[in-house]
Amino acid sequence: MVEKSKKKIELVNDISLNKDSTNNFKPLYFLMGIILVFNLFLAVKVFNIEKKLTSLATPQQPQQQQPVEVKIDQIKKLFTNDFIHFGDKNKKLLFVEVSDPSCPFCHIAGGENPDLASQVGDRFKYQSQGGSYIPPVPEIKKLVDQGKAGFVFLYSNGHGNGEIAAQALYCAYEKGKFWEVHNKLMSNEGYNLINETVQNNKAKISELVNFLANEIDSKFLTNCLQSGKYEKSLTRDQQLSPSLGFQGTPHFLVNTTMFQGAYSFSDMKSIVDKAL
Repeated sequence: MVEKSKKKIELVNDISLNKDSTNNFKPLYFLMGIILVFNLFLAVKVFNIEKKLTSLATPQQPQQQQPVEVKIDQIKKLFTNDFIHFGDKNKKLLFVEVSDPSCPFCHIAGGENPDLASQVGDRFKYQSQGGSYIPPVPEIKKLVDQGKAGFVFLYSNGHGNGEIAAQALYCAYEKGKFWEVHNKLMSNEGYNLINETVQNNKAKISELVNFLANEIDSKFLTNCLQSGKYEKSLTRDQQLSPSLGFQGTPHFLVNTTMFQGAYSFSDMKSIVDKAL
């Protein structure tokens, strides 16, 4: 009887010891749990960052559609007062750009955002920054200014946040300030403002107007944007662009030759030289 009691006491002591040991390890288990959760959080964050950079470095190509044959007469019809255009339809060299001010690759092609171009990768690093990429829009403007080419700008939704900024381009064109406003919007500061603050929110018009105050009369731009004067022009541009082979922004035409994406001007130069 005494022996049984002694064994029982020893068993109770063992259980108590194990319980105390388990309690001693609880803080360690808790700390290990926190570390595991934190590492998981970091892994997810890194994955999302890498995914975002990859999507920037690789232009997102929409599902391929049947090729569209564009005729020069279609382009010549765009040289009317209803469209943003420079030069005239009788030039030997005609350019069309389908763009979206909120589109990152439109910014890269616009030539005013070397910061974004460098983030995307060496393929799009500007020649002026030691890379090989020549943004096509400034080169197109040079040819237009020299009287050698005509140029048409159309809007189409490529990134989702550019409607008000695109209307600002139409307003600016009305006042002969297209390139001043275009270049300001296509800067890195403009890209961030359009995509992070203004987006398509009419309540943020004043912030866009303030940003462009040195380029265009603020009162005029405010009235132009608040009135929605060019909303129908954007709708028309988007409805028209598929007939020009558009599948995603940016989209360029050099006469009837398509460049679907942020091509370097060096890729277009043989077509340009042949036309001239």
